[in-house]
Amino acid sequence: MEFVSEYFWFFLCVPLAAVAGWVIGRRGGQRHGDNQVSRLSSTYFRGLNYLLNEQPDKAIELFLHIAELDKETFETQVALGHLFRRRGEVDRAIRLHQGLVNRTDLSDPQRVQALLALGEDYMKSGLLDRAETVFSELAQIDQRAPQALKHLIGIYQAERDWEKAIDNALRFEEVTGEPMGKLVGQFECELAERHRGAGNVEQARAAIARAYQADAMSVRAGIIEGRLETDAGNAEAAVRAFERAARNDPEYLPEVLQPLMQNYRKVGDLGGARSFLSEMTEHYRGIAPVLALTRLMEEQEGVAPARAYLGRQLKDRPSVRGESALIDLTLAEGADPTATLHDLKHITDQLLVRNPAYRCTRCGFGARTHHWQCPSCKEWGTVKPLLNYAVL
Repeated sequence: MEFVSEYFWFFLCVPLAAVAGWVIGRRGGQRHGDNQVSRLSSTYFRGLNYLLNEQPDKAIELFLHIAELDKETFETQVALGHLFRRRGEVDRAIRLHQGLVNRTDLSDPQRVQALLALGEDYMKSGLLDRAETVFSELAQIDQRAPQALKHLIGIYQAERDWEKAIDNALRFEEVTGEPMGKLVGQFECELAERHRGAGNVEQARAAIARAYQADAMSVRAGIIEGRLETDAGNAEAAVRAFERAARNDPEYLPEVLQPLMQNYRKVGDLGGARSFLSEMTEHYRGIAPVLALTRLMEEQEGVAPARAYLGRQLKDRPSVRGESALIDLTLAEGADPTATLHDLKHITDQLLVRNPAYRCTRCGFGARTHHWQCPSCKEWGTVKPLLNYAVL
């Protein structure tokens, strides 16, 4: 660690020394008084010496003093604060940037730059309330509004203040022209989940409607709506909601299939269920709709047709779960059971227990349960059921 620390300060001081030399040389070239140039040069290199000798607090005091004497060192002070933050010494970065913010002789662009750096320091240290105050002030300044608004969105996500997150996301879209509908849709879904958990059905429905307005293809809104209508006993509405979710993104079909089939049964429309599942087999290469259709065929037509259908499907979409179901049907059909079949059944069941059911399409994070926000890369809506995963 000592070796790394020494090299860190060495590589920190080389660019700072270069900048310092340029600033001092430039001022000397402009024929400022020799005494002032000499004083700045001496003070700056004393500060660099403090850094090299692992005395950053003394260095900060000197650099802030230089900043008061010479406005042209402002950029160097900001850069030094950034380096402290990257090294994990956030308290020192805050102290340095706060000292710059407190100066009364800064130009408007310089004040904005210092405030932005200070706000990022607060974010890094977890002082979200202070960061919110800084970025809210910056959001009133046009040239820095996008950066400040983006930071505010992150803060309100961390605090789960979804109303403010929505407001700032919409403002960010207005300022930059960058579409924020998918993100706003997720935030509205968070509100819908909150209202549903509190038993506020109408408020949950209103949030779902706003989520669809923000993102017409929102899968999550359809899933929440389906669950909400299931709880309310509205089976037909639940079927429509779950079907909408699956059509918007067939990769989420395994997530809705079990409650969808339950509501189809409540409605008494197994013919509609078979039609929808057949449609999904054309748009989704996973095994889930095939297994659901196989189960319906077994109930309505018997084991043999169901086994024949599944066998044909597995030729085009091989699946461990499909093979496990085929073994079950083979045994149920009364065919001569063999030790090989039983062994294969045991092996496939063990593989199913160990395998993840969901994976993030961005970072590859695997999980047994679903997350709307990936715990690893923090991206929204990227954790999806694997193609061979089905809950029946």
